[in-house]
Amino acid sequence: MKEILIFFVAHWYLSLFFQTFFLHRYAAHKAYTMSPFMEKVVYVLTWIFQGSNYLSPYGYGVMHRMHHAFADTENDPHSPKYDETIWKMMWKTKTVYSDIANKRIQVEKRFTEGVPDWISFDKFARSWPSRVFWGGLYVAFYAQFATTWWLWLLLPIHFLMSPIHGAIINWFAHKYGYRNFEVGDTSVNFLPVDFLMMGESYHNNHHKYGSRPNFGGVRWHEIDPTYVVMRILDKVGVIKLANQKEIVLERFKKAA
Repeated sequence: MKEILIFFVAHWYLSLFFQTFFLHRYAAHKAYTMSPFMEKVVYVLTWIFQGSNYLSPYGYGVMHRMHHAFADTENDPHSPKYDETIWKMMWKTKTVYSDIANKRIQVEKRFTEGVPDWISFDKFARSWPSRVFWGGLYVAFYAQFATTWWLWLLLPIHFLMSPIHGAIINWFAHKYGYRNFEVGDTSVNFLPVDFLMMGESYHNNHHKYGSRPNFGGVRWHEIDPTYVVMRILDKVGVIKLANQKEIVLERFKKAA
C-alpha cells in the first residue's frame, strides 16, 4: 500500500512543480531565464513527470497570457463568472488550449512572443502513443503494488492530474478565499498556507503582480515552495531569475 501512496504523492507534486515552474512561470511569464540546452532538459523532465497529462508549454503559455489579458471577461479562456459549472469551464479550457497548441487559431503576437515552442518534441509528447505508454506504466504499477480495492480509486486521478491542478486554481481560486489586493477580476488566494498547490493558490497576489517569481510573501504565512526551489536553482546557476527590481509589497500586520 505504501508504494501506491508514495507514487501518488510524488506524481502529484512533481507534475505540479513542472506545471508551475516551467509552463506557468517560464513559458507564460518569463519570471526567469535559462540556456537553450536547459530549456530542452526541462521540456523532457516535464514530459516525464506529467506523463499522460503532459501539457504543451506553448499552448499553456499562450492561453495563460490570454487569461491575464481578459480575466473574467467573455474572452477569458476559463472564468467561473461566465461558466455555470466547473465541468463546463474545464471543457472550454480544453477546447481553447487544444486550438492553440495545434495552431488551429490565429493568436495576437503579444500572446505568442517569447513562448517556448519545441514543435517536434511537443508533437511526440502530446501524441496518443506517448499518453498510452505512460498510462500503461501507471496501470502496471498499481497491478504490482495495490493491495486493496480502494487504492484503485486513485488511479484515474493520475490520468487527470493536470486538468485537476488547473481546475482547482481556475475555479476555486476565483470563488473562495481572501484578497490582499483589489484587482479588476475575481482572483483570490485560495489557501492561507499552500501545502497543496506549491504557491499557485496565491492567485490574487499573482494577478496583482503577474511577472513576480514569488507568488507568496505578502503575509507572513504565504510561503511559496516553488519560489524557494527557484532561488536555489538561481544560486547554483541552473536558471537566472529575471533582472527586475524587486517589488516591495506591503506586509500586513494581522494574519488572514
